[in-house]
Amino acid sequence: MFAAEYGLKGDPRLEAISEAIRVVPHFPKPGIMFQDITTLFLNHKVFKDIVDIFVDRYKHMTISVVAGIEARGFMFGPSIALAIGAKFVPLRKPGKLPGKVIHEAYELEYGEDCLEMHIGAVQQGEKAVVIDDVVATGGTLSAAIKLLERMGAEVVECACVIGLPDLKVMLKTN
Repeated sequence: MFAAEYGLKGDPRLEAISEAIRVVPHFPKPGIMFQDITTLFLNHKVFKDIVDIFVDRYKHMTISVVAGIEARGFMFGPSIALAIGAKFVPLRKPGKLPGKVIHEAYELEYGEDCLEMHIGAVQQGEKAVVIDDVVATGGTLSAAIKLLERMGAEVVECACVIGLPDLKVMLKTN
């Protein structure tokens, strides 16, 4: 669901967020129009607006887990988790987490990858939100959902700043 469809149509924060995203052509390989969200952090108001939009969405949903997808989901997830009183669970690339993990492979728009999560990071019945910077094919988000559900969590929503191919600011996708 795009932010405008969620009731934020005309919200001036959305225009500022969209304008702060830099598009880098042919990165990481030819033909890819990379949506660089690192430029969002150069303006503290834009960064705060993004976090506030997500916090407003989740603060009354009794979410106990905010799972952030490596690496850009780590930039938003902890702030959102802290603001809503939830724990933050990192979903990482292979070999980055110590201890026992479960993993889930997925396809990208330009290759394949895998996510891992610590065993025991979530408990049966916990309500979770997955945070990432962008949704393109949905493969990464699908892998994240599978990891969390395998450990017994209920994934309420997936939230991304950018949705492709329309390049609109996004609040959720399932």
